[in-house]
Amino acid sequence: MRRRDFIGIVGSAAAWPLTAHAQQTAMPVIGFLHLTSFELTRENLASFRQGLAETGYIEGKNVAIEYRWAQGRNDQLATLAAELARDRVSVIVVLESTQGALAAKSATQTIPIVFMQAADPVRIGLVDSLNRPGRNLTGINLMWAEVAGKRLELLLELVPAAKSIAYLGNPSNPVFTESETMELQAAARAHGLRLAIVTASRPSEFETAFADVVHRQTDALVVSSAVSLLTQPDQIVRLAAEHTLPAVYAWRPSVAAGGLMSYATSLPNAWRQAGVYTGRILKGERPADLPVVQPTKFELLINLKTAKALGLTVPQTLQVTADEVIE
Repeated sequence: MRRRDFIGIVGSAAAWPLTAHAQQTAMPVIGFLHLTSFELTRENLASFRQGLAETGYIEGKNVAIEYRWAQGRNDQLATLAAELARDRVSVIVVLESTQGALAAKSATQTIPIVFMQAADPVRIGLVDSLNRPGRNLTGINLMWAEVAGKRLELLLELVPAAKSIAYLGNPSNPVFTESETMELQAAARAHGLRLAIVTASRPSEFETAFADVVHRQTDALVVSSAVSLLTQPDQIVRLAAEHTLPAVYAWRPSVAAGGLMSYATSLPNAWRQAGVYTGRILKGERPADLPVVQPTKFELLINLKTAKALGLTVPQTLQVTADEVIE
């Protein structure tokens, strides 16, 4: 063997560990931002990871995830989104938060963003159109604001004599709350109802909000689907029960905790789709070319035990329509 060849072999062998190390450090990083906490998203996170796996990405194996939790505080979202942008993650994922999606959009115009939120993404300026987002953002539109009127109509089937309905909104999420309020006002007018708007942005304000609802002598309650109102679903459900107030929610956990009924998009499937989109972007697809996903199915849950405690009769037709009935 010539000395030159020997040096070449040794040099290649010495360089190999450095190359392998470079490949390891090149693992893509997902910046994951959520309004609540790991404890409240544990089950849905499994669906997100499932979607990632469907595109070939496994956390800790060939992709890393940097988590940021706002603990129910909308005022923290801009800071956390800016942190992820400064870290130059491969993609930012913001789920179940209109404020979070807007904060991420403000933080970067180059890092791809996958959102999942409840207000019309075109109307609030996240994307140019649903079919051709046109920017560095795409994701899932839960349409929770758009179906707020349907939520009210379902509640009226249980409280047909209602004359006044209260809406518990979240002032710390003004963009989404405005969208939801508009839908509810239109539905209330169509049914000749008075809509009383009360607000709360944190658990410490729930007691006062319910006292306001009672003071206004409303017959039933629509609880906003703004996530920060649902970080402690048990408290709102308990207050509704204490005041004998029929209430409709957006999230299944509220009904599981004893709430009367809920109507919204299936969250596990939406989280899985967010994982799929994230994986496709990591593989090189552009958010601008990935249409915003629209839900095709909404789930209705009814708690018959709670209805009985409130002295309400659930029509048989509604029970048959429901995706799940808790007895």
